[in-house]
Amino acid sequence: MSIQMPSLTVLPESPFVALSPDWEAFRDCILRKGTPARVHHIELFLDGEVQEAIAKQFRLWDNLDEADPAFPYQRAVRIQRFLGYDYVRQGVDALEMPLKRHITQDTADMQRAAGRSYVDESRGPISNWAEFEAYPWPDPEQVTTRGLEWYEQHLPDDMCVVGSGGFAHFAEYLTWLMGYETLCYALYNHRDLVQAIAGRLLTLYTVMLERILEFNRVKIVWGSDDMGFKTGPMISPDDLRAFVLPGHKQMAAMAHAAGKPYLLHSCGNLNTIMTDLIEDVQIDAKHSFEDTIEDVRDLKFTYGKRIALLGGIDVDFLCRTNEVAVRERVRNTLEVCMPGGGYCLGTGNSVTNYIPLKNYLAMVEEGRKW
Repeated sequence: MSIQMPSLTVLPESPFVALSPDWEAFRDCILRKGTPARVHHIELFLDGEVQEAIAKQFRLWDNLDEADPAFPYQRAVRIQRFLGYDYVRQGVDALEMPLKRHITQDTADMQRAAGRSYVDESRGPISNWAEFEAYPWPDPEQVTTRGLEWYEQHLPDDMCVVGSGGFAHFAEYLTWLMGYETLCYALYNHRDLVQAIAGRLLTLYTVMLERILEFNRVKIVWGSDDMGFKTGPMISPDDLRAFVLPGHKQMAAMAHAAGKPYLLHSCGNLNTIMTDLIEDVQIDAKHSFEDTIEDVRDLKFTYGKRIALLGGIDVDFLCRTNEVAVRERVRNTLEVCMPGGGYCLGTGNSVTNYIPLKNYLAMVEEGRKW
């Protein structure tokens, strides 16, 4: 039985230039099939506090029932359409993988009531074989797909699902499960344990992506896996090739076999493995750019000739600047990156709750006006 719900396409009056989603044009832009007719926007995610602030300011959720089990999905469609995105992002329902975390007070203006959570960098839940065997690994056969099922039936036809979230975190979970310091020692003393963890992750993520790819509304696959910091990768390029990149190669191969592009979000300076990512892993697009590492405008003429570039309006810049400078930066970025396709507008990482909302909305508006 279909869920009865308020219209997802009739939105409150928008301050932005009118725009209708077009997932096919969005996909073609990522695949670099020529200069698109308009700017396509992309974000890995918007912090919940940002979504709440926008929804309150523009009354996006006023006629939605928060008690409805479908409310999270209705809410996502509303805000994505309002802001001009051609997609919603959804993976399988979350699987529990316990980690060691620390909580601190959030100091952002749009404060997170529960505080900010950090993974313990010293020691995680797996530092030896006994802990590996005792760890409560989730059963990949038990994954559920409530969100994907809802979107399959109810997502407006002009939008698509980007399959993303909860899988393809190979480098991240090696670091989080062991602790970064423990991982560094293990790469010298216990490489077999590192390989065993990488193998369990690949088995889990393969099943998860298989389930995601069962849904026709999924048109793009987006893996997320931070591998680096300001000056280089978190572990050596050779270790990434041994324990991390094979997993992404498998994810990309599965996406391509299903006729879908594979996008990679990864923070940090990855210059030492970009050839691997393009030629061996065969990513179709790279996301996450930071001005102190590389300016997305410069990359348009290097590996931007081979893959799509996503986002690139630096988060630190958005935090520290004003609306006038944001608009100028966006226009210049679009002038450089739009020709030929292969560029979508967005932040360098994600829409964090410490970016001034007016600066984020100025970025969106300039893209809508282009």
